[in-house]
Parts: sequence; C-alpha cells; structure tokens
Amino acid sequence: MLPKSLIRQSHFLGTKIRNLRKRNHLTMEDLSARCIRINPESAPSVSYLSMIERGKRVPSSDMLEVIADVFQKEPSWFLDDEPEKVDITPEKGNRGGIHGMALEPSFLFSNEILQIAIPEMLSQTGISGRQFAHLLIRAHQESNQNHFPDLERAAEEVGLKRLNLSKQDLMDIARRMGLSVQWVSRPPKDIIDELGVSTTQIVTSFFEPPNTIYLNDILKQYPTRLKYDLAVYIGHSVLHNKSSLKSVLSVGQSTSWEENDQSNSSSYLKSKDILQAWRDFESSFFAGALLCPKVPFRQLLDRNGYEINTHIKAGVSPSVAMRRMTVVSPYPHWHYFDAYGQHKLKAVYRGNGIPLPWGNMRQVNDPCQHWAVFRRLSQPQHSSSAQISILDVNGEPRIYCCESVNIADPAGNNRVLCAGIDLNPAIDAQGGDSRAIAESLKSLCVDGGGTSSIPNNIRKEFTTVAKILNINWVERGIQADARVICSRGAVCPRKPSCYDLDS
Repeated sequence: MLPKSLIRQSHFLGTKIRNLRKRNHLTMEDLSARCIRINPESAPSVSYLSMIERGKRVPSSDMLEVIADVFQKEPSWFLDDEPEKVDITPEKGNRGGIHGMALEPSFLFSNEILQIAIPEMLSQTGISGRQFAHLLIRAHQESNQNHFPDLERAAEEVGLKRLNLSKQDLMDIARRMGLSVQWVSRPPKDIIDELGVSTTQIVTSFFEPPNTIYLNDILKQYPTRLKYDLAVYIGHSVLHNKSSLKSVLSVGQSTSWEENDQSNSSSYLKSKDILQAWRDFESSFFAGALLCPKVPFRQLLDRNGYEINTHIKAGVSPSVAMRRMTVVSPYPHWHYFDAYGQHKLKAVYRGNGIPLPWGNMRQVNDPCQHWAVFRRLSQPQHSSSAQISILDVNGEPRIYCCESVNIADPAGNNRVLCAGIDLNPAIDAQGGDSRAIAESLKSLCVDGGGTSSIPNNIRKEFTTVAKILNINWVERGIQADARVICSRGAVCPRKPSCYDLDS
C-alpha cells in the first residue's frame, strides 16, 4: 500500500485514472490487460480497478507505477498536489451550456452530504425550490443537446408526423383521448415576480383531472398559442396518463406551475415539485415535436434557409419554431433565449456553451447591453435582425451569430426571442482556424470602440460556413458590424468599459 502520507494525497487519484482511461477510449478490461502486459504481478484486476476509480480502494505504490506506465505519466501526477480541472472534470461535465465542476473528493460529494448541503445552499442564497428544479432540468436538457428520442417517437405516433396541424386536428386528437374541452374567461392581472419585477400575467388554459381542458377565451385571438396549449395537454395525457396533478399554462411568468401554490416561492425543495417540473418539461417538448415533427420540419427549414418567418408555413408561433430549430438542425451548437426583461429569461437553451446574459435567480447590476436580446428589449424593432458577436468563454473567444425578433404575448408583454449558433466548430470543420479569426475580429472590435465591419477575408470564411449550414440570417449578420459582448460588465473588453464599476 501507499505510505499514509500519500494516502492522504489520493483524493483525485481514481478520478484521474477514470478520465484518462475514457479520453483514451479504453474500457476497464483494456486498461487491466495493458497493465498485465507490463507487470502481471502488480496489475489491477477489472473489479479492483473499478473500486480504485470509485475511490473505494487506493492502489499500492507498485500498482500505481504500472498504471502510470500505461499512460506515460509520473506516479506523482495522480496525486492531489496540483489537480488541474481538466484532469478531474469528466467530459460530460463540459457538455451543453453549463460548464461542470469536478464532484471530488467523492466523499464530500456523496448523496448523503448533497442531500443536506443543497437545501442549506438554497436557503442561504434565497434560491427557491422551483428555480432549482428548472435549473436541474435545463442542465439535463443541455447535457443531452436537446435529444429526447422517446418523446419525439411518442409525438410522432400521435400526430403521424403531420406538419401544420390545424386547431381542429388537435381538438379531434384531444377528444379521441377522452379529453373534454371547455371555454372560460380569465382576464389578465398584474403580478410581481420573485425578483420584484412587475409583469402582466394571464392564465391561458388549465387542466382539471380527470379529463377536462379549460381554454381561455382570449386564445380565440391567438390560434398558434391555442394549438400549443392543446398539444401540451395531449402530451400530459400521452406521457403521464392524465396525472392527478393539476396543470396550468400562462404567459407573463416563467413557469406553468399552479400560481396559487405559495410553496413554490420557498427554498424548501420537494420531490413533488421536481416531478411536476419534469412533467411540464416533457409535455412542452412533446408539444413542440407534435406541432413540428422532426423530419418534415427540418425539410421545411432547409427549403427556407432557417428563416424565422418559416413558423407561418408551419402554423406555429415563432417561439415554438425557434425552439424546434435547436432540436431538428443537424448542426448541434445552438442557443435560444426567450426574454421578458433584463432580469427575466422565460426559456433558455444553450447547447453551445454560451454564458447567460443575465440570470433568473438574482438581479444582475451590470448585464452587457450589447447582447442582441438586451438591445431589442430596450429598443423594440418590427423586423428580425441578425448579429455577429464575439464573446470570451473560458478564456477563448467565440464567434456567435444570432437572429432576434420582438413579439407581444397574449397578455401584452414585450418579449424577445433569440436563436443563435456558435460558428467556431463550423469554421474549424472547414479547415479554418476559428480561434485566430475570433482573436483578429475581437481586436478590430476593441480598437473600434466595440464594433467593427468584418474584413473581406473573414467575411468570405463566414459566407462559406453560412452556405454550408444553409442558414440565411448568418449571411445577413455578416453584412452588419460585428460586436464585442461580455458575460458581465466587470469583464467588459471595451475601452473604455461600458460600466464604471468604481462609481
């Protein structure tokens, strides 16, 4: 065994071995076999290797030397002295929009400790159980890069992959499932959300067990929203067998949970709340898949260059169409924001790692005003607009292009929808050097006070990528000036900074 002093330095050892093994595409059987070829007497068996990786066993000095030899490392590299994040964070911790952290040492991140620590953290930070539930679901969604084939199949079986279902089609589907539809009148009301931001809310529909859908009369003026609400309840019926949990859909707030349930604002985390949030997500995803089935909707987008107004031909709202773009596109590096205001993101998806321009859990004093979604909230426009942006993410400049559009919801609230892509992977796939291009464009923007026209040589590379991706608004974005944006004013690269944090 290792000396006791070294045992105290082995908290990250198993994690480093596991991550090295996976990065080299080795199974435990592969690694054990390679160790046997080096020294059969000191080589770990597969079962013992499994216990080492899980932190249940510490290898002997001789065994560690054999493992280190396989990976051409010094034995001391596996100890705790200077654990690099890249060495102890698994690849799955870097997928999607939220960059992961290493849950090490494992004994401090055990289920038992987390069950105590998470509620305490929520209580001390003022984050509600509802907010945490949605954060968990968003992280899961982004980690899977919006791929939920079981939900897609369930929707296709119901809708038979038909695009542009009519209101009557959805009514007929609901009635075949034994659902009854009734109309009610619910006027809008002014509310103050958990961040103290005022908004107008209206309940568009609700479901009363066992089988009654109540639709607000106002939906007769908003057929695409009507179809979405019906599709959500069809999803609840198909996926959750008309669950006894009451469902409410509304606009003007960030959740579809029962608005009279005061416990939702509590930091107390209940399993029932997590389950309800997950069911709402599944039903919402199902609704998008029912209204915009993957193959025909992708074909429609391809024919129309992913233009936002394709939603009209699909018979859905812009928000449904733009969210489905992130799912059906063969290019995986998308993001989507549905914003009500500076402190209110109604929906977020970040399959490309872009940071949030602001959060929903606390007010941000220095959001970057140059994000397209922020500018269009303060200065609404009638037509959509495209923007090329440069943003540092984990010390690396990324090139984003987004298309944004202003809409008004049935309650009269101004919203901005924004769909965008990360251009770096697309540039690299064509043999370009995305980092060098991003650094060059960033320097030009900083020298120009935050914006710059795109030089012809870079414009040519962007145009090639836009045509390959077949996204028209990328080509439109190239014609406008590129902008430097930042995650927060405290890291603003502009000179002078947009925020004087000392004042």
